[in-house]
Amino acid sequence: MKRDEHISNDPGRRQGERLHPLTIHRAKPAVPFGGIYRIIDFTLSNCINSGIRKIAVLPQYKSLSLDKHLRMAWNLFSGELNEYIISVPAQQRVGDKWYQGTADAIYQNIYMIEKDAPAHVLVLAGDHIYKMDYAEMFRFHKEHKADATVAAIETPGPAPPPLVSSKWTATVGSSGSRKSPKIRSRSRAGQTSPSPPWASTCSTPKPCWNI
Repeated sequence: MKRDEHISNDPGRRQGERLHPLTIHRAKPAVPFGGIYRIIDFTLSNCINSGIRKIAVLPQYKSLSLDKHLRMAWNLFSGELNEYIISVPAQQRVGDKWYQGTADAIYQNIYMIEKDAPAHVLVLAGDHIYKMDYAEMFRFHKEHKADATVAAIETPGPAPPPLVSSKWTATVGSSGSRKSPKIRSRSRAGQTSPSPPWASTCSTPKPCWNI
């Protein structure tokens, strides 16, 4: 993945109720995992291993522990090469409210994105535990000449809580569906194939939708 790609890393909208009391004093991405690590380290490690060196973390609440971890554990970027990892709280450029969720966090930082002018923007959750090569998804995205690509995992049946279930129909750049990775697609003629439940969870997601 090119170094001019930009990643916006969103720690999540919920306040970590399911990990209570671990989230009394910190956001869920900052919860310790395996000793010295934090949950957000999985996403950040995926970024580094995928060649992404411009990272903006958008904290929504209780960010002290998270900001400290980013400064002390991830101080490995070269400013001379225009690499960075930064924490960006709500700038309130479009209103007086804090981030109201993932989409709102991105919307409130349109100025930052436009000023940096990246070729592509990758939006990730900072509180998921998984391993993924984002460069593979980026190649999939470019191959289908899509406006947006969503990665998730297919569930065997209706997604039970607390999984985030989606029943979308994907649109790809070519007619029909492909075998690898699994895609449910809409052809140019407008015919659609049924879409199974997909979920975002702590596993290895695959690029599965192009929009």
